Amino acid sequence: MAMDPGLRRLALRTLLAAFPGTVPPPWALDLVGEGLAGHTLFGFNIIDPAQVAATAAALRDARPDVLIAIDEEGGDVTRLAHLTGSPYPGNAALGAIDDPELTRRVYRCIGAELAGAGLNLNLAPTVDVNTADDNPIIGTRSFGADPGRVAAHSAAAVEGLQETRVAACAKHFPGHGATVTDSHHELPTVDVPPAVLKARDLPPFAAVIAAGARAVMTAHIRVPALTGEAPATFSRAVLVDLLRADLGFDGVVVTDALEMKGAAGAAGGVGPGAVHALNAGADLLCIGARVDAGLIEHVLDEIVAAVRDGRLQRARIEQAAARTADLAAWTAAAGTPEAGPPDLGYAAARLAVRIEGSLDGFDHPLVVQLESSSTIAEGRVPWGLGPHLNGTEQLRVVAAEVDPAAIRAAAAGRPIVFVGRHTHRVPGAAALVESLAVDHPVALVEMGWPATWRPAGAWAFVTTYGASHANGRAAAQALNLAA
Repeated sequence: MAMDPGLRRLALRTLLAAFPGTVPPPWALDLVGEGLAGHTLFGFNIIDPAQVAATAAALRDARPDVLIAIDEEGGDVTRLAHLTGSPYPGNAALGAIDDPELTRRVYRCIGAELAGAGLNLNLAPTVDVNTADDNPIIGTRSFGADPGRVAAHSAAAVEGLQETRVAACAKHFPGHGATVTDSHHELPTVDVPPAVLKARDLPPFAAVIAAGARAVMTAHIRVPALTGEAPATFSRAVLVDLLRADLGFDGVVVTDALEMKGAAGAAGGVGPGAVHALNAGADLLCIGARVDAGLIEHVLDEIVAAVRDGRLQRARIEQAAARTADLAAWTAAAGTPEAGPPDLGYAAARLAVRIEGSLDGFDHPLVVQLESSSTIAEGRVPWGLGPHLNGTEQLRVVAAEVDPAAIRAAAAGRPIVFVGRHTHRVPGAAALVESLAVDHPVALVEMGWPATWRPAGAWAFVTTYGASHANGRAAAQALNLAA
């Protein structure tokens, strides 16, 4: 049976796709012309501001009210600056400074940059309360571990971003901060009663709703008391009863990427996942990064089949499509926001640096960067002190593969500054730092989420609350090593 063109267009209005390359391929433009809600830009789509603006213009030529989304959180998660690192500190640094007005200004600058490039939906801010020190996916993307502080900064971030008429999408509902596994790879479980969620995880979402957030993103996490065995993305109890009825949200519910194992694994694929998400109350379905025309057609086929056999009501798709259209119309009122101060992010990052102990005597050190992996959310973005050093020698090592004696020999009597991210979790890193700190001047710059671990014997522990380009410069300045 041929596909109902009206139903196909409705289904397209619920999909947020993506495409490979730095120029939109014909199929990506054709789908926009047919009604596709929009596309998300990733690092692999981006070269420089002029190219991003050209990409956005091409998408708008296909249909003026297209949504053009991006994950531009600042800090460790950046797409516009994926080649260099973000010029803004991330949420953990802003939370450490604890000046909501500064947070609003930073996010307004981010919004102005996005609006200037023609983008209108930012899949940010992350408003999760990071209560698990070893959370592998949130960490420095969070404003902190205190619900009240996270709520205040989340609201400020939404206000600053949306002053530029770029829609904010607060994530990840109902809260990804207590997880110790990554939903890109599996389905994490947060096994707490609803009362704990209400007190710990929900205050930031209530705050961003009160601040007028246009969108909220779902989490691919299981909360057994609410979702049973399914992820929150597929749960009406979470998306309708909790988010809409209890918290009063009337904007667009956006799914996290349906290609992630936390969703696709639970549903048996992206297509079935799309049907589950729509039934649960989601409006805009983020397919993911690895998208082609065939995948979109597969998802459309699944949605249409579900309507035809009664598993999904057409009225539910009509409701979702209307909400995404309203979101696009809201962004269309954008003017040309004035760009913010060019060094605001660098000044803010410097305010976040915390020094425990003493850096006396570290004027001419050997800098040793401890290599670490990146999450899928972060991608492989440059980090560390290297671009900011004033000629100071730097080594890059894999902690588990290097002999401490080799580092001692390279230092040749100079003090050693180790630079790491989540250092206590990097295999061999804690042992390496502590073995040298026994009888050698050692300092550690921690550019990840600061846990309770401190290296025994170290003279100083420096916390940056993030690994952006701005955070790296701030650390180099704090050590008097900046060029």
